[in-house]
This record gives sequence, C-alpha cells and structure tokens, in this order.
Amino acid sequence: MDIKKLTAELAVSQQIAASDMRAIAQAGFRAVICNRPDGEGVDQPNFSEIEAAAREQGIEAHYLPIESGKAGDVDAARFGELMRALPKPVLAYCRSGMRAATLWALSEASHRTLPDIIATGKAAGHDLSALTRRIANGGKVPVNVAVAHHDLSD
Repeated sequence: MDIKKLTAELAVSQQIAASDMRAIAQAGFRAVICNRPDGEGVDQPNFSEIEAAAREQGIEAHYLPIESGKAGDVDAARFGELMRALPKPVLAYCRSGMRAATLWALSEASHRTLPDIIATGKAAGHDLSALTRRIANGGKVPVNVAVAHHDLSD
C-alpha cells in the first residue's frame, strides 16, 4: 500500500486489501472510496470485502467504480459530493491511484486553479496534465459546437 497525500482531506492509493484496513484506520482515515470496478483484476478483492473490513475499523466505505480512462462528468460530480459529505480524511483508491486522482482533479476544477491541480497531482506522483483541457473547462468534457455559417451576400 502506497498512500499519496493530495490534500489534508484526501489521499489516493493503489488497490488496497481488507488486511490493510487496520493500518488505514491507524493512519487516521475515516472513509474510503473505491474507484475500481469489481472484477477488473483477478487478484483484486471485491468491494464487499473492503467494506466489511472498513466497517470493523469504524471507517465508512463507498463504491464509485470507474472504468479505466472513462471518468465522466457525472462521476467527477459524484466524487465531489462524496468528498463534501464524508468524514475526513478520505482515502480513495483504484488499481494505481490515477483514477482517484483524476476524479479529485475534475471535481476540484471549479474551486482550484489549473496550475495548483497539476502541481498537487505531480507532488503525489500523478501526472494530471492530460486533463488540462477538462480542468480548464471547469472539470467537464469540452464540447465543440460547430457554428453554421450562412452566406448572406445573396
């Protein structure tokens, strides 16, 4: 388990095991968010195992599975809602920690500057520069709207 602190309220990690939950509790985390769908990897525990171990340690556990590379606007908004509602600090995890960091970056895009988000991710070992356009667009997928040009010279 390699926990990377993004903010005072959130850290991200690669896949955790139920046996890690005691150390997670001892590190002070009060909630975990799983961003990895069950069954993505053969060696991965199901979320129900993580949830049961978290409950034993008095930690809230939430399941917000995101397919790798497919974090949508709704997913980012839901992550932001969880971050506002959950007791802090929170540990979000997936296979490598990148999906969790991506969701944080997109959910914070309307509250933090682009350079701050990119630098925070980099300091935690996650290159978020591929999200630059989305972060600059308030965390949402930019939509290119083609404007029809009408020739009025007739």
